Amino acid sequence: MKFTVQRTSFLKKLAEVQLAISTRTTIPILTGIKITAGADGITLTGSDSDISIETFLDAENEEYQLSIEEPGSIVLQPARFFSDIVRKLPDDFFTLEVLEHFQTAITSDTSSFTIHGLDAENYPRLPQIDEQNAFHISVPLLKQVIRQTVIAVSIHESRPILTGVNLSIQDGKMRAVATDSHRLSQRVIPLDVGDSVSENIVVPGKSLTELSRLLGDSTDEVEAVIAENQILFKTNDTYFYSRLLEGNYPNTERLIPATANTYVTLEASRLLGAIERASLLSHAGKNNVVKMTIEKGSVTITGNSPEIGRVEEEVVFKAIEGEPLEISFNPDYMKDALNTFGQVEVVLQLLSPLRPFVVVPNEDEQEFIQLITPIRTS
Repeated sequence: MKFTVQRTSFLKKLAEVQLAISTRTTIPILTGIKITAGADGITLTGSDSDISIETFLDAENEEYQLSIEEPGSIVLQPARFFSDIVRKLPDDFFTLEVLEHFQTAITSDTSSFTIHGLDAENYPRLPQIDEQNAFHISVPLLKQVIRQTVIAVSIHESRPILTGVNLSIQDGKMRAVATDSHRLSQRVIPLDVGDSVSENIVVPGKSLTELSRLLGDSTDEVEAVIAENQILFKTNDTYFYSRLLEGNYPNTERLIPATANTYVTLEASRLLGAIERASLLSHAGKNNVVKMTIEKGSVTITGNSPEIGRVEEEVVFKAIEGEPLEISFNPDYMKDALNTFGQVEVVLQLLSPLRPFVVVPNEDEQEFIQLITPIRTS
């Protein structure tokens, strides 16, 4: 195998594939990157067995200025070492050539490296996915759904199914929901699939976070293809594979209160600022708790640390309806939830001091819900 390519453009593609490569894998060859050169271009592949990314450098794309002299394939490891070499090469172009016994020469201007490679035939095959169950979604919308839900996935492996986001597709809608049993985030979006796709899967939160990073600032559409134990996200030149979590996701619809006794309408950013300031003291103390007091004419946020002091702040609101209420909560959960709304008005719907409460946008409240479980303080 031998090819010459524009170094900066190659590095961008290399960085995409490296998102899937982990140094903690139990399969040594997966610490490397697979490079395959064919007549039409170069394919780069990285995997940690949970996530696999395959991206293509088209020989006809002038950005890559790609010249392929001899097809072939090689695995170079560790991937980060190979990436560091390419990044520090002196010229705008470099040539990669596989010699005898998988020795690989990398040359650029007056610089020349020779590193050990591995037989690409030993690299695990990517899964073959039947593209029958597929749907399209815009990249900005998909990234928004990911950002709004992954905050609530569990980081504890005691219940592995909760470390993922449940994607339920039915009747032309997709419901994405995540919960760690202390909080819940749910977003519902329409899909242009009619009744042709009906699925209920759980995608690891880590996979969705890496997918969001991979997609970057693209405004294109991505195609998602669901198989028995895999999901594939396809862009023009990149394939992102993720395994699915096994098991039944809990029925979360019953967790969302159907009624409330107290409603508060205010700007998400104002409430977020007040909670951030109150949490300065709550974090410094032994208990990470912030209290919100809702009365007929006021909303007050209080943070208290016996060791340091106390902060109290009134929050400007638009409307209050219902009963007075005092409720305590984890400020980090609340900050995560409010950050997903941006610069919009939200409605807090509260039932009682010890029952979960929800935060919804002032419009389309059924499409996006954040739920927080209060903390008992007495």
